Amino acid sequence: MVIKVGLIGLGLSGKTFHFPFYKVLPEYQLSAVLSRQTDVVAEIAPEAICVQSLDQLLVADVDLVVITAPNTEHFPYAKAALEAGKHVVLEKPFVNSVAEGQELIQLAEKKQRILSVYHNRRWDGDFLTIKKMLSENKLGSISHYESHFDRFRPEPRERWRETPLPGSGILYDLGSHLIDQALVLFGVPATISATVKAMRENSEVDDYIHLLLEYPSRQVILHASMLTPLPGPRFCIHGSLGTFIKSGLDPQEDRLKDGVLPDHPDWAQEQAASFGHITHADGSSVVVPTEVGGYQHYYQALGNAIKHGAANPVPPEQALRVIQLIELAGQSYNTGQRLAVPEL
Repeated sequence: MVIKVGLIGLGLSGKTFHFPFYKVLPEYQLSAVLSRQTDVVAEIAPEAICVQSLDQLLVADVDLVVITAPNTEHFPYAKAALEAGKHVVLEKPFVNSVAEGQELIQLAEKKQRILSVYHNRRWDGDFLTIKKMLSENKLGSISHYESHFDRFRPEPRERWRETPLPGSGILYDLGSHLIDQALVLFGVPATISATVKAMRENSEVDDYIHLLLEYPSRQVILHASMLTPLPGPRFCIHGSLGTFIKSGLDPQEDRLKDGVLPDHPDWAQEQAASFGHITHADGSSVVVPTEVGGYQHYYQALGNAIKHGAANPVPPEQALRVIQLIELAGQSYNTGQRLAVPEL
C-alpha cells in the first residue's frame, strides 16, 4: 500500500520539510497539493494535481492530509480532513489552544484516523545525542538543562508568523520545538514561569522568550531570540558527573533548503567540527560525536502507523502538552506569576 498524500501549503515548511520525503520514501506518493503556486507544483511534482480549495483536496484520491498552512488554519483544516475520513499530519504547533487540540483528538478517535504532529526536531542529531547520553547516565544526575534557539533577524518581516494573529510569534514557532524536546527528556514540569516579549523595533509579535520549567530536582531553561548576532551554545547541560556543551544547529534544515535530497542514511550527519563535548569535574574533556539524525524517521514511523497499526511517532496528546505550556507561558508573563502545570 502506497500512502497518497494531499499537501496543504507549499511555502517554506511544505516545500522544505515535507515534500522531499514524499519524493524519496517509497511508502508515499504526493497526489494533490493545495496551493496558488500552480507553476511550482507542475515543475516539482508533475505527478500531483494542484487544487485551489480545501473541498477539492478532500474529494481527491488522498489517504493522508498534511497541513502546512498558517497556524490560524490548523484547526479548521484538520477538523475538515478528519471529518472527511483522512489521516492528518499538522505542522507544529499543533493548534492555537488546548480546547482546539482536545476537540481534534476526540474527533480522530471517533473517526479512527491517525492524527499526528510534525515535531521533527525530535530527530535532530544533537537531540538524539542528548537522549543517548542521558539514557547511558553519562552526565549523572541532571541539575540544569538549557536549550537555546537563537537567530539574528533584527528587522521584522512581512509574513504571517510576524503578524498579530492567533499562533503567531516566536513562542508558538521556535518555542514549540524547545518545549517538545524538554517534555520528551524530562516529562511534565511542576511549574512554569516565562518572559514573552517583542524586543525588536516595530515588532508586532513576541520575538524573545525565556522560559523556566521547574522540576523537583532540576531547572530547565528554554530560550529563543531574534536579536542574537553571535549565538552561544545550543545546549548546556550540567550533571553530577560533568557538563555537556553543544554549539551550532542541526544541519538538516540548511541542507534541505539547499536542495539536498534525504535519500541516503548519512545525509544528516553533522561535521566533526561541530561535535559537542563533556567536561568532567577534574577538567578532563571528551568529544561526543553527534548521532546521525534524520527527519525521514518520522515519516517512516508514520507510514508503519497508518499501514500496520504501529505507534504514532508524535501522538496528539503529547503535542497538546506543548500547547498547554505555551498558553501557561503567556499567562505567566502577563500576570508576573509562576504557574503550576495542571493535569490535562
